[in-house]
Amino acid sequence: MTLELLSSQKSFGGWHNRYRHRSSTLACDMVFAVYLPPQAGQGAKLPVLYWLSGLTCTDENFMQKAGAQRLAAELGLVIVAPDTSPRGADVPGDPDGAWDFGLGAGFYLNATEQPWAQHYQMHDYVVHELPALVEANFPVSDKRGISGHSMGGHGALVCALRNPGRYLSLSAFAPIGNPSNCPWGEKALSRFLGDDRDAWREWDACALLIAASERLPILVDQGEADSFLNSQLKPEVLRATAEAAGHPLTLRLQPDYDHSYYFIASFIDDHLRHHAAALTG
Repeated sequence: MTLELLSSQKSFGGWHNRYRHRSSTLACDMVFAVYLPPQAGQGAKLPVLYWLSGLTCTDENFMQKAGAQRLAAELGLVIVAPDTSPRGADVPGDPDGAWDFGLGAGFYLNATEQPWAQHYQMHDYVVHELPALVEANFPVSDKRGISGHSMGGHGALVCALRNPGRYLSLSAFAPIGNPSNCPWGEKALSRFLGDDRDAWREWDACALLIAASERLPILVDQGEADSFLNSQLKPEVLRATAEAAGHPLTLRLQPDYDHSYYFIASFIDDHLRHHAAALTG
């Protein structure tokens, strides 16, 4: 596949690059960002952390606001940040123009309902097409970690839990951990997948935790001042489910922190070290 370089900036001895390519999975052009630390030019194949952003975001939010490049350069971690949904004139968005569904809100699943199914195959894009593209074009290994925020935290959990052995590390910030039982999730799952709630379970981290064949340790940070804490995120449900399933989960509730990138930037170093411990040994 052809990569079109859109921009390139030097950062902590490495490079932050943005690319466009034609996605066969999503049937549209997609943009993604890659941070290549200094070690990428020294002949080694480096591990990759995939970051999935939340509602209304693009590849740019994390790369510009999280402050991850400094420690990624030190640890020798490549960071890849895809967009949050398919884009383009032919890609349907929310019919009412709402911000929490459709464009910018692909929910990292494979849609089965029309008109969404043609383009909204974000799970297969993130898990299969994008890593194949990255591993073919950059000096990276097949050692992968995955993390994300909010809707992207949901995506990270689901991608890892649905694909045992695919990732060596997993974390999330303020994830939508039980989308079958919150307004954001119910809206997205019903439109993308239809009204059969049994089909929703395949894309719900709490349901997947119960039957998981791999017990990959999970690190989750959640701000206690998050305005979405009780209505959308419900971390206590994720904690209770992990405890019942015997799944290793470290859930840290952070006093006074909200849902913003100020919160993410405050704890991103802990997450990068969590991933580096698994990815680089």
